[in-house]
Amino acid sequence: MSFKEQVTELSKRAVSAQTIALTEEATKNALVMPFLRTLGFDVFDPTQIIPEFVADVGLKKGEKVDYAVKIDGKIRYILEAKAVSANLSDAQYSQLYRYFSTTDCSIAILTNGIQIWFFTDLDAPNKLDVNPFFKFDLFDYDENDLRELEKFHKDRFSIEDIKSSANALKRMKAAISCIEAQFSEPDDEFVRLISKNIYDGKLTAAVVTEFKPIIKRAFDDLVRQKIQRRLTAAFNDSVSIPPASGVSENASSDLTEESGVETTQDELDGFNIVRAIGAEFADISRIVMRDQKSYCAINFDDNNRKPIMRLHFNSKTRYLTIFDADKNGTRFDVDRVTDIYKAKGEIQAVIQAYARNGAA
Repeated sequence: MSFKEQVTELSKRAVSAQTIALTEEATKNALVMPFLRTLGFDVFDPTQIIPEFVADVGLKKGEKVDYAVKIDGKIRYILEAKAVSANLSDAQYSQLYRYFSTTDCSIAILTNGIQIWFFTDLDAPNKLDVNPFFKFDLFDYDENDLRELEKFHKDRFSIEDIKSSANALKRMKAAISCIEAQFSEPDDEFVRLISKNIYDGKLTAAVVTEFKPIIKRAFDDLVRQKIQRRLTAAFNDSVSIPPASGVSENASSDLTEESGVETTQDELDGFNIVRAIGAEFADISRIVMRDQKSYCAINFDDNNRKPIMRLHFNSKTRYLTIFDADKNGTRFDVDRVTDIYKAKGEIQAVIQAYARNGAA
């Protein structure tokens, strides 16, 4: 299999493992060791993989890091694994910091089997950075992520290439952070930079104040257009995307009859994400949205008896209800619309079931 196919298989494995592999040991067996195999390592060869690696650090004696990974006889990675349910942002991984400076490794990895964070020493030599330079998520990755991940494969390993890429990623993150800040609240200097290209008069403080909401709206529209173009590219050319009103042909009459229903852009984006996720298993024209006052329903074959998901985006607490083939619903809390991708496995499973059970 190609590297991409291997990662796809690992992603499928993670869907079932996330509800079964609840301990660290189970996570290691179900996901971490297969991940190392995907990177080209023989997990049973002690010249490549050293489990429970011990390196005494100062007064700390007998501490262990879960895996040390060797290439050409040298430790190149150290890896700390947490249970699949662990939030890596809250995880304790002090061993990685201590071990990094006492071995000749170049990369430290923290993972819960689904999310994989990569650290190195960009900020200070031989001292592990506080923040990862690259994050890979088995439930939410693209072609660029795959290309970055493949750089860690045993047969392609080059610390020079990785650190060069890490520096570029670090700078890109800083740039994104700066751009996001301007998207959220453009400052006067940035507004002047844009406005001078579209306004012939003197850029007084009053003019800058007038242009601020216009430029912010322009940012928002630009982002929506780019998202829409990407989603459109994922669909069959013969299938039309729902119009700006956010309703399919079958659902439009329902919204006319039911007053007070407003389809938001987030609901539209969520619907299109579900279609993109399900496109592998069914014609996306069979995935239909019906907006209601309290939630936005996404059904298969426009049939209320074949629910896929409900988007609950009309309150401060935003969440999804995702159904299985037996119509049992499970709640998923989300912060952003793109968090829907984290439930990719569940969404594909129910769409597959409907398509398989006489729906085709």
